[in-house]
Amino acid sequence: MKRKQIGYYEVISTVGEKCKAFVPQPLPPVPPIQIDGKLRDLLDKAMIALGRLDGMAGLLPDPSLFLYMYIRKEAVLSSQIEGTQSSLTDLLLFEDKETPGVPVDDVQDVSNYVAALQYGLERLKKGMPLSLRLFREIHGVLLSKGRGSKKNPGEFRRSQNWIGGSRPGNARFVPPPPDKVMECMGALEKFLHDQPVKLPLLIKAALAHVQFETIHPFLDGNGRLGRLLITLMLCEARALTLPMLYLSLYFKVNRQDYYELLQKVRTEGDWEAWIEFFLNGVIETSVQAVKTIKRLLKLFDDDLKKIELLGRASGSALRLLSYMQKHPICSIMKTSQELRLSVPTVTASLIHLQKAGIIKELTGKRRNRQFIYDRYIKILNEGAEPIMESR
Repeated sequence: MKRKQIGYYEVISTVGEKCKAFVPQPLPPVPPIQIDGKLRDLLDKAMIALGRLDGMAGLLPDPSLFLYMYIRKEAVLSSQIEGTQSSLTDLLLFEDKETPGVPVDDVQDVSNYVAALQYGLERLKKGMPLSLRLFREIHGVLLSKGRGSKKNPGEFRRSQNWIGGSRPGNARFVPPPPDKVMECMGALEKFLHDQPVKLPLLIKAALAHVQFETIHPFLDGNGRLGRLLITLMLCEARALTLPMLYLSLYFKVNRQDYYELLQKVRTEGDWEAWIEFFLNGVIETSVQAVKTIKRLLKLFDDDLKKIELLGRASGSALRLLSYMQKHPICSIMKTSQELRLSVPTVTASLIHLQKAGIIKELTGKRRNRQFIYDRYIKILNEGAEPIMESR
């Protein structure tokens, strides 16, 4: 349904020129979203797919191991949409603290995203609701280090920003002026708390994401925080026991449609087209996540059987495998310290795993060697290759 534009334009003067800044109407849309026919079928299918994904949590022997890596993949993907060129391997090498040569600025952005996501989830667990305060706190973590640290972390913007283009006059989109940000965000906060109306969760998440991106309340990090908002909403509503749904890969693969549909909502009020795209993303992403979990479970089971054939050496090798499920790139000294095993024991166990075809040596050196659980990383890394042309 086309509703014309969903807000109004305000003429402003910024950086020496006049332009039109867009101020969105509060949610929910008027007239209301028509949840019937195809949209109702998609909503039902998306909730079923989400339920199946949530059910997989009970099959994981140690959900924290899966989440450790899955969250990092999401961080890489979400940051790539913003133009970083880091890979999942870059992030793991960066976190290992012993590998020079990774692109520090890009990887710092990704590392900040991991910290921001974990911070937000922890705050929700402790009972803090989704709120303007929580948005600011998460943003403060997201931009705590690196390139965004000078762009007012944790504070709503007090100056004008724009999306695309070299200046407001040729920008793809100009968000609300700074004096309207608090008003717009306050209305969004009420909507998140089901005021003035309660909508189905996935519909609400779809609407809230667009509204956040349209307001663009911070000087930097809006895209990453807007995508993070989706996961936080699902976890707060307990639609997901664990944060296992991330749409960044879907948005990355379909980024042209993603940007066009966001703009179409603003200019034509076509919320239904956006919601259809969003629900298809939930379905596709949930199905893919279930397949990934099943593949990882099979990989772990196959590797466990290989270790059982090692006889007396299997005990230490099993500890190393469990460690590498959380640290798939590791060095001998650091592993020795963290597992409290002797260097000879760790070295021998890693060699056993290498000979069994479970891991590979990464450096090709005789000293300061690093080992990689490469098949594990390859499964998770599918779709997480850097975007060569940034937007």
